Amino acid sequence: MGYLHEGHASLVDAAVAADDFTVVSIFVNPLQFAPDEDLAEYPRDVEADLACCGDHGADLVFHPSVSEVYPVGAEEPVVVGAVGGPLEGASRPSHFAGVATVVARLFRIMGCCRAYFGEKDFQQMAVVRRMAVELELPVEVVGCPIVREADGLALSSRNVYLEPGERRQAPVLYRALLAGAAAVGNGEADPTVVVEVMEDVMSEAP
Repeated sequence: MGYLHEGHASLVDAAVAADDFTVVSIFVNPLQFAPDEDLAEYPRDVEADLACCGDHGADLVFHPSVSEVYPVGAEEPVVVGAVGGPLEGASRPSHFAGVATVVARLFRIMGCCRAYFGEKDFQQMAVVRRMAVELELPVEVVGCPIVREADGLALSSRNVYLEPGERRQAPVLYRALLAGAAAVGNGEADPTVVVEVMEDVMSEAP
């Protein structure tokens, strides 16, 4: 959606390394925002985004208007099914339908054969993969590793919303995930115990 950072840049790098022609889409999609969410406030810096794309070797940037993406007005949303229901989908019930709808439109407009998504938004990537299969779109959805700050916080355009105290606390999420993964790797099979291990780490947040 724009306001690109090094996580986005890593997707461009992956595409440039693997493909003959790389297109980056920059479009803040109104369909994936609920009425009380941050559509108007979502950070934007098109000039910086264009510079980032150029620096990383993109061949073309597609930066359409809303009317170009949805020329006949409100689009009938793509039904995403069970994969979009739990987790983020439970608290944002219309979000993934909006994501799937715009991504389907972009796939068709740009005619891409391979699309790169960051694993930070893992459920979103799963929704897009499912959508591509169900709509029979000939697009391979490629997942790319999460890019993190030195302290473990995943890069995100919305990190600018964090207050200083919240920013100090945020990396504990990653530490808790690592602790839970380590517990499972060491043979712990009881999910209650794994959650307790993660909660212990979370309790250490500054």
